[in-house]
Amino acid sequence: MELFDVELLDPRVDFVFKRIFGSENNKDVLLAFLNRIFTRVGEPPLTEIILMNPYTEKDDPLDKQSIFDVYAKTAEGKLIDIEMQLFNKYDIEKRTLFYWSKRYAGQLQQGEKYQELKKCVTINILNYPFLPNDEYHNVFHLSEDRTGIPLTDDIEIHVLELPKLDNEIPSNGGLENWLLFLKGINTTYWEALKMNEPGLKKAMDTLQYLSQDSEARRLYEARQKYLHDEASMLEGAKQAGMKMGMQEGMQAGIKEVAKNMLELNLDIATIAKATGLSEKEILELKN
Repeated sequence: MELFDVELLDPRVDFVFKRIFGSENNKDVLLAFLNRIFTRVGEPPLTEIILMNPYTEKDDPLDKQSIFDVYAKTAEGKLIDIEMQLFNKYDIEKRTLFYWSKRYAGQLQQGEKYQELKKCVTINILNYPFLPNDEYHNVFHLSEDRTGIPLTDDIEIHVLELPKLDNEIPSNGGLENWLLFLKGINTTYWEALKMNEPGLKKAMDTLQYLSQDSEARRLYEARQKYLHDEASMLEGAKQAGMKMGMQEGMQAGIKEVAKNMLELNLDIATIAKATGLSEKEILELKN
């Protein structure tokens, strides 16, 4: 079957992302991707990576216990957590710090020394704009405000925002090629991306294979439906909260008007007619 005879799965769906980057057979793909992230900010390339939660057939797209981020460790013990976010779940910054802290603290067993704690890196790949700038790759550390002196190098958070990425094909290798692949750029440009980044070939081959596998597609569609339903529920709850807040604000404003009318010594019946409040509610305000 030719590459373009089948509709490709979306690599931004976390289930597919983990199959591509988080399986034992594709550790070389993950290593190439991570090295493009780290070398872009001046860090030395990694030579080896160990998967801490490799993808297995037991990962159920509808099981809340299944973890679809990619969790890995370097040969030196540095911990790296990569999460693909298709939809905005809100409070991503607090969620990031919460899970980073669990990874960091979880390294120590009872009686072990703090010196044994290793650096923890979180990489969030977002399918929505988040930070108030035009940069698609932002990196955060813990440092002093005025002088920039680092307190510790143990915390490092990368935020990669796909919508901020220009769709223009780069003229050479680099992180943009990988992100364009994830973003779902037209497959007619894949050859150019592979020429820039040979490591992308295996990622593309994996996506093509998954797209032709009926069981993988069934699981993908189940996961995609789950994520869309979850996003719809979150958005619905947000809209309901905004509506409730508006209603509460209007009610508070009406009561404030009623208080002002009471101060003008207007009779309760007139105030009730003007505000729509019951006489009982107005008497409670008066008291």
